Amino acid sequence: MRAHEDDLSSEAAEFLLSIDFDDDDRQRMLRLAEHSEAGILTAEEQAEFDSYLHIGNFLAVMQSKARLALKRKPGGLPRT
Repeated sequence: MRAHEDDLSSEAAEFLLSIDFDDDDRQRMLRLAEHSEAGILTAEEQAEFDSYLHIGNFLAVMQSKARLALKRKPGGLPRT
């Protein structure tokens, strides 16, 4: 059985939209991206970079579903 975007409660959707990387994580991702572009990532750094990318992509999908769920609810999206 597949969950639908509108099955998400408003509280859950708002919580998902509140999740973000902190500044330290963003700086680390930038350094890893620079090393990746330069071709100098170690195996450990590559695994860390891949983890950031997977989490970022997952979060983007979940936040998109959260926005759709809120859009369908009375009152619409919260103001940001």
